[in-house]
Amino acid sequence: MEQKLFDSELRVMEHLWRDGDLTAGVLAKRLAEEIGWNRNTTYTVIKKLVNKGAVERLEPNFLCHALISKEEVQQQEAVSLMDKLFDGSPSLLVSAFLGEQKALPPEEIARLRELVEKLK
Repeated sequence: MEQKLFDSELRVMEHLWRDGDLTAGVLAKRLAEEIGWNRNTTYTVIKKLVNKGAVERLEPNFLCHALISKEEVQQQEAVSLMDKLFDGSPSLLVSAFLGEQKALPPEEIARLRELVEKLK
């Protein structure tokens, strides 16, 4: 999937990533309770996700199945942000995020070290 997912589409995807396959009716009910969407809004967003290849519609009951993982979307968004605002430089991106930090917890520092080691 090459197309960007918009915030409304990510709302639907979050439910599928967290809970697995759900019917459109269940998604519509949840999103109505969460953010006040009506059924048609939810169905329109699901249709856009199907057209983008992010969701597969299965029968019966318009069962929605995520075709892309949250990690894939996170990766795409990170690369897009890096390209758009940091001239494609991972170090500039990380520096911008860490620049405002007063201190990182030791476990975060360890995770960052592991990531750098894997890149060597």
